[in-house]
Amino acid sequence: MARVGITMTRRGFLQSGAGVVTAFGMPCVVPPSVFGSNAPSNRISMGCVGLGGMGMGNLRGFLNKKDAQIVAVCDVVTSGRAEYGPNANGYGNRGKDLGREPARTTVDEYYAARNPSGQFGGCAGYNDFRDLVAREDIDAVVVTTPDHWHVPISLAAVRAGKDVYCEKPLSLTITEGRVLADTVRSYGRVLQTGTQHRSNSRRRFICELIRNGRIGKLHTIRCSIGGGPSCGPQPAMPIPEGFDYNMWIGQAPYTPYTEKRCHYYFRFIWDYAGGQVTNNGVHALDFVQWANGTDLTGPVEIEGHGEFPKDGLFNTPTSWNIEYTYGDGVRLLFSSGKGGVRFEGERGWIQSSPFDAHPKSLLTAVIRPEEIHLYESNDHKQDFLNCIKLRKDPIAHVEIGHRSASICHLGNIAMLTGRKLKWDPDKESFVNDTEVNRMLSRPMRSPWHL
Repeated sequence: MARVGITMTRRGFLQSGAGVVTAFGMPCVVPPSVFGSNAPSNRISMGCVGLGGMGMGNLRGFLNKKDAQIVAVCDVVTSGRAEYGPNANGYGNRGKDLGREPARTTVDEYYAARNPSGQFGGCAGYNDFRDLVAREDIDAVVVTTPDHWHVPISLAAVRAGKDVYCEKPLSLTITEGRVLADTVRSYGRVLQTGTQHRSNSRRRFICELIRNGRIGKLHTIRCSIGGGPSCGPQPAMPIPEGFDYNMWIGQAPYTPYTEKRCHYYFRFIWDYAGGQVTNNGVHALDFVQWANGTDLTGPVEIEGHGEFPKDGLFNTPTSWNIEYTYGDGVRLLFSSGKGGVRFEGERGWIQSSPFDAHPKSLLTAVIRPEEIHLYESNDHKQDFLNCIKLRKDPIAHVEIGHRSASICHLGNIAMLTGRKLKWDPDKESFVNDTEVNRMLSRPMRSPWHL
């Protein structure tokens, strides 16, 4: 159901410091492009922050949407190349220029080719995301940066009255995620988390089978993804020309530049991310949360053991075994190894990769009209745009994104402590454990703060 509220200009909203409250008790502020002389059929004005491999993939994805127009891009790299890193070539970008200026050129050339005059020069480029967020003509911001920048940039955008498409994992810490989720709700914004597997019809079908009891009572979930890499000590290097390295470091402690600290590899350094557990793991664990019907909560016990690099630049787990227990007794066994998710119930099982089940009849089952039907999206980006216009929650809204990222963070904390932890998913704190509760957040380098 669409959320209906009083329209308000972005400037008026910011001056008031509060959102409009709907009849449902939810704040709602509608972008200026939706009403008045700008009809709903007009394009949603967008700015993209973070233009590496995945960032360029997201940019091109929104370029192809008829109801969106990219008017600004932002990156701390003026121009670079994606020639290093196992996945830095994401979305066909290997060897191609990435960064602010190549992205701006991509946008201008795309729109020029579709303009009868053959010209277009309307896309602005910024080094500092705050300059992009300050533009009153931007309705939505796409955040595709390293993980430690997800929440600070998203918060700035939300507080400036923008809707947000933020890549996974939504947060660097559980505290960050909670602040973002509460702020999105307070300001009445739309946020889509980049866990795009939610917009996969087969995964939705599996979740519907489980939620409708087709395998009986669910009791065990086995989930695995590939482990993480290690890397020996790396020398300090000159900062490349056109790279604002201090801005890239952001809230993290300042450390001398070396190539494998940045780009794809930041994922394996605690200061910026949570290793493969938060990188690829969040996709699998988000799937688990959806199937288990625990989107808005989490486990009550976590115990994990991991192997960590003994020296070198990378310090996140290379392998792990984590066990989560939910309040209803469902056990989630998350490990490194061959990828896949398998759901086991009292009357059978079903798994995603390869797609298989017992009994086999589950593979061709039909969800009846009277049964549970989950939110349907077959295009993650289009779902975000649709929800901006309708002012409703998208398929991977902020609370879902926060809770799925929290499962990852909880697993990492359990491995770092090496002991069984009791978790209160309502209070989002460890039970009677002040020491471990300190791990829910991290100090932020000045001047950055939540």
